[in-house]
Amino acid sequence: QVHLVQSGGGLVQPGGSLRLSCAASGFTFSKYSMTWVRQAPGQGRERVSDSNSDGSTYYVDSVKGRFTISRDNAKNTLYLQMNNLKPEDTGLYYCARRDLRPGSPFEYDYWGQGTQVTVSS
Repeated sequence: QVHLVQSGGGLVQPGGSLRLSCAASGFTFSKYSMTWVRQAPGQGRERVSDSNSDGSTYYVDSVKGRFTISRDNAKNTLYLQMNNLKPEDTGLYYCARRDLRPGSPFEYDYWGQGTQVTVSS
């Protein structure tokens, strides 16, 4: 059974930092690309950052230079270090596993429970 369990959200002032964690189980973590997705109230889901199995990464333009995605394959854990946080970063953050099934219509097949990040003074 695949599980993605998130932690590390919370309330922080603008300019502050948070680190999100996503503990994975039930699959060979190192073989899967993982992503962080966020959703602000009234807005659609936004792909924030990817950590791919080949070592490459992706960041949406709005977080480049501020966020760093990383993974510890030995611990089956994905991280998102968020620095210099802005109010616009507020939202519900999810980790998700890339769907590798051939012909799948879905980009991701498993999701964490979500964790709230609130950036406010």
